[in-house]
Amino acid sequence: MFDANPPPASHALMQDRAFAAALRLCGEEPVMLSSGLLLLNRRILGLRVLMLPRALPPPDFYVQLGQAGLHRRPLILSPDAPHSVNGACEIAAPRCLFNLDLTPTKPARRARLHQNWRHQLGQAEQGPLRVLQRPMTADHPLLALDTAQSRKRRYRNWPGALTSAFVTVAPDQSQLFTAMLRGHPVAHMLILTHGSRATYHIGHTTQQGRSLHAHNLLLWEAMTVLAERGITTLDLGPTTTAQIDRFKRRTGAISQPTGGTWFRWTPFARRND
Repeated sequence: MFDANPPPASHALMQDRAFAAALRLCGEEPVMLSSGLLLLNRRILGLRVLMLPRALPPPDFYVQLGQAGLHRRPLILSPDAPHSVNGACEIAAPRCLFNLDLTPTKPARRARLHQNWRHQLGQAEQGPLRVLQRPMTADHPLLALDTAQSRKRRYRNWPGALTSAFVTVAPDQSQLFTAMLRGHPVAHMLILTHGSRATYHIGHTTQQGRSLHAHNLLLWEAMTVLAERGITTLDLGPTTTAQIDRFKRRTGAISQPTGGTWFRWTPFARRND
């Protein structure tokens, strides 16, 4: 089950300590700065690069790098909100993420739904589907289903091994919602929590699940459970296709820009601490 009293910190999934622990379980060596910011070690075209994922660099960020002896390493930054990085060049434009505010009351959240989305939810609630909620397991078939689906649809998600590692090191931060039809699963939704926020991590449905609006039902159930446990925001992921974006937007989610991706390298920088 989710932690009944999640920590108040608001941070992206890739800045969570459980994510760092999952990386280590997969054999990687992330760097934790004195402020708690998480940096990833990557090798691009043979060059060892540090990455700051989904976080705004604080005013003393470069001081912290110096304290860790990392001030001369090439650096890629991807702020999760609009931000200009001094001394860096932008290498990718900002993209938009759908964020859903879970702080309104349940009646207010339902009233906020687009009428078509709400109608589909009502049909699902009155239909034969039943929702199971349980912790995710490290060997759940959903991981293989997502791998096959991502290849077919050509989108990028975490490797199955990383998701498996995350649910292993932080079982209280993962929850699987499954729509059952006469005892058989027809749709899944995996939610990961991180501080006061949560992320829609994996979704999968069958044709039967789609025809019965299983994802409307699963997402509504997830929204309710998360809100009851004090989660304030649900990250529904980036803009993708018109159909998927419409589904997200009709929940009441707001599309918000990130800060783009920046590259900074000062090979002759002096340590400033």
